[in-house]
Amino acid sequence: MHPEVPRSSCEFRRRLRAAVVRHGPVLATYGLLKLAGFDVFMYLLDTAGDFRNKNPRFGGGKHAWDVLASWDGWWYQQIAAHGYDPALKPIPGATGLITLEGNSAAFFPLYPMLMRLISQCTGLGLYGAGMMLSIITSFTAALGIYAVTKCLGGHRAGLAAAGLWAVWPGSGTEWSGYSESLYTALAAWTCYAVMTRRWLTAGLLTCAAGLCRPTAVALVAALAVAAAVALRQRGNRTPYPDGERPSVRRLLTAVAIAPLGLLGYLAWVNYRMGDINGYSKLQDGAWAHKFDWGVHTFNVLTSIPVGHFDYLFAMPFEDIIGACVVLTVPVLTVFLIRLRPPAVLVVYTVLSYLMVMTTQQYFGNVSRYLLPLFPLFVPLALAMRRLRWPSLVTVLGTAALASGAYAGYVLFELGVP
Repeated sequence: MHPEVPRSSCEFRRRLRAAVVRHGPVLATYGLLKLAGFDVFMYLLDTAGDFRNKNPRFGGGKHAWDVLASWDGWWYQQIAAHGYDPALKPIPGATGLITLEGNSAAFFPLYPMLMRLISQCTGLGLYGAGMMLSIITSFTAALGIYAVTKCLGGHRAGLAAAGLWAVWPGSGTEWSGYSESLYTALAAWTCYAVMTRRWLTAGLLTCAAGLCRPTAVALVAALAVAAAVALRQRGNRTPYPDGERPSVRRLLTAVAIAPLGLLGYLAWVNYRMGDINGYSKLQDGAWAHKFDWGVHTFNVLTSIPVGHFDYLFAMPFEDIIGACVVLTVPVLTVFLIRLRPPAVLVVYTVLSYLMVMTTQQYFGNVSRYLLPLFPLFVPLALAMRRLRWPSLVTVLGTAALASGAYAGYVLFELGVP
């Protein structure tokens, strides 16, 4: 036997132990908190039993876990199984707001593409493949959130941030047939790559995020601003912590690569639909999603306090939670800015928030749409790191149990996720 083999084996075991020591606490923190909330969520679903009387496409199924792949999850499975057929198809005789047939082209391709790949490689059905993808990427997102927060506040703050990712409003979609976990993982590691000046990695991750969700526009802009700041620092000969100046070529290449995924998919959809603005028309006519300068959000926020739920797509329980989240984000953003974090975190957070607030959509879903704004966890995590371990466990543990209701049951059973 060659002497290199045992050395190689020992090196592998050493690295594995180091990885467990480094990442184990993060994965355990997120996993235990998420599992606690998920168990409560499944218990509430099974106890209520309403899902058994619903269409599997619209929040129903034979078993409680079938609900996790309904609504958007149903569409993702259709794309993974049959691909896309983009077209602007009017509904015969339709009147009112929605005038076009729902079309799978509204859903970006990265999640269903990976779902199909996992299904082919593992033999799992599309449901199982989608759940595996979401769960794995949720842990990947937790590691990315930890890495970003650790850079700003240390190990304990990073653990708290990973815990907050498990219990945040909207977190019920993290272990479901939805793309939130995948997108948040890409966004978190993009920001970490920028913070550690791995520009090409950041550009590639942003490009992939653009194939996942349209809100990747905010991530593209954040990367561009961060690159501009780095170029300015380079021109001013600002000293760098590691003594290494960023390559202009790498910076520009990252900025050029970043929007290709998003622009490429939108261009393809518009081409297939035969309309230069086809994607926007589809979102508006079939899904009632459109840019409206925040008019719909304003109507909701002014109606809820007086008990009026006569606005578009009103869902009282879900909308109240959404309103609380919407009003909390600006406060946390101020706290985040006061920490003077890297520009990429601030730009990504602010633009993502503005994109959601200025769009007409199911308002109750904003807790899900704002879930990827992980930089908001940073100021909370820095405050929570001062707590002793028993206190920290109590706070996050209580939130985890409660999240089964406010982030899971309310979202999937009482509303449209």
